Amino acid sequence: MAETTATQGRRKEVVGEVVSNRMAKTIVVLVVRKKSHPLYGRVIAKGKKFYAHDEKNQAHVGDVVRLEETRPLSKLKRWRLKEIVRKTSLVPEAAPAAAN
Repeated sequence: MAETTATQGRRKEVVGEVVSNRMAKTIVVLVVRKKSHPLYGRVIAKGKKFYAHDEKNQAHVGDVVRLEETRPLSKLKRWRLKEIVRKTSLVPEAAPAAAN
């Protein structure tokens, strides 16, 4: 029997930019999809935020990451961090020290 690639059992993957990592083991990723308007032809960008599980807290704000769909992990989390595609060149801002 010939091998076929079954897409039925595959998990969805999306690529987006991390916009928040303030929660423990959770990141918020903004995924922007671009689509041409059906009548006017202008390209429209639509963004959606996904909450994803980051076990090792390795993603920072500005990183481009790939997410993989998974079972529900909490009320909002249905995605898991698969890999960091590109690290940000900016250094994360540290909390300001208290002035004496």
